[in-house]
Amino acid sequence: MKKIETGEDYISSLKNRDLSIYLLGQLVEDPTEHPIIRPSINALAKTYDLAHDAPELGSVISPFTGEPVSRFLHICTSVQDLVNQNKMQRRLGQLTGTCFQRCVGMDAFNALYSVTYEIDQSYNTDYHARLKSFLHMIHRYNLVIGGAMTDVKGDRRLPPHEQEEMYVRVTKRDKQGVYVTGAKAHQTGCINSHWIIVMPTIRLGERDKNFAIVGAIPVEASGITYIYGHQSCDLRSMDKGSLDVGNAQYSGQEAMIIFEDVFIPHEYIFMNGEYDYAALLVERFTAYHRRSYVCKSGVGDVLIGAAAAISEMNGVPHASHIKDKLVEMTHLNETIYGVGIAASYQGYRTEAGNYICDDMLANICKHHVTKIPYEMGRLAQDLAGGLVATMPSEQDINHPALKALLKKYLQGSKTVPTEDRLRMLRLIENMTLGRNAVGYLTESMHGAGSPQAQRIQILRTMQLEYKKRLAYVLAGIDEATDGHSAIEELSGYFERVFELE
Repeated sequence: MKKIETGEDYISSLKNRDLSIYLLGQLVEDPTEHPIIRPSINALAKTYDLAHDAPELGSVISPFTGEPVSRFLHICTSVQDLVNQNKMQRRLGQLTGTCFQRCVGMDAFNALYSVTYEIDQSYNTDYHARLKSFLHMIHRYNLVIGGAMTDVKGDRRLPPHEQEEMYVRVTKRDKQGVYVTGAKAHQTGCINSHWIIVMPTIRLGERDKNFAIVGAIPVEASGITYIYGHQSCDLRSMDKGSLDVGNAQYSGQEAMIIFEDVFIPHEYIFMNGEYDYAALLVERFTAYHRRSYVCKSGVGDVLIGAAAAISEMNGVPHASHIKDKLVEMTHLNETIYGVGIAASYQGYRTEAGNYICDDMLANICKHHVTKIPYEMGRLAQDLAGGLVATMPSEQDINHPALKALLKKYLQGSKTVPTEDRLRMLRLIENMTLGRNAVGYLTESMHGAGSPQAQRIQILRTMQLEYKKRLAYVLAGIDEATDGHSAIEELSGYFERVFELE
């Protein structure tokens, strides 16, 4: 295998792989040629093209090989690394208008970098060295890593050991490694990856040791079956023409992965029974990943542009209520980006030496993302008008008996070709109702944990005692507590919160 440099190289790397992929009840022979799958491949290929065309944004010098590698493969060793990831994510959202599928893997191995180090410190294991060796290989070829965390869970009231079929688990062990069985749901870009990192999805107890498994697996490993998600309006990618698709070139990808006694050799295992570190891994992964939802601000930029464009095409760009709604969309969109990038700017160094973003702000970012894209979608539909959901098909628009009539009656501003107006309407439909609404809306709701997951983490980190001390001091209440005054407690909290020297 040669090192992947461009989007074209990447697409070539997906050829001739022996994968078991089901889509619409049929085995897929070549995903790169399937009309439903190919747009998701194009979106991921754009990450390579960005690194090639704007290397300062999309690439970084690998500490393992000394050569340029995708920023999606970089271990963050500074606050600026975290910030640059966010800037790259927003730009790719602008360029694709959809999910480009690489953030999960990036956030997974950044979380693992510190967690494996701390497991080694506790248990004298060698997971951290294994992870670095694995990343060296990945950097050498500039490959795509997918993260696989979300188990299907079954009855959420029951822990894994009480319903083991619902969680990926170790089913047998030998001298060479372990075998895992189970299923992972909602797996973003898994078929478009080269390797998958399997991780536990929840806090585990002592009886859940077999579920405390983290390992890297090639996507074509024996025993893996992929079932492609059937998403809203995805069949339009199989239609003739490009108008009705809305965004014909790019889309996201979600699939279920079923593992049946899939082998993981020891060299690719990074947790194996250390159940007490499962929660830490989940928390650190979600801190990275919830901050990574700044990508939605890039997609939001496209939607704002489409809303502004359709207002012009409808002939009302200067109406005060139109401007006000565009201002509101911009205000909401920048809120996502502002909080996400602030989480990166307030990143801090772990014991392993890499940097992780601020957990509170990361969760605030993602919690905004569970709401804001829906409101922006509503405003975009408001500005588009009812035609966004009632427009005739491309086949009708091009029908010899209807073409002239529809061109006349579907025209907006006379300075704009009718087809241009219809294409812009289809783009808004695609992003707020159709295929890419999966990534912009539903994924924004449930990806990296549903809203309640963020609220729980916010509750854990909101420092109520520290804030109560602030109030006590300003209220003039300075009663001693366990031998310490409120002012002394406040000083201690202040030092911990702001990391004073």
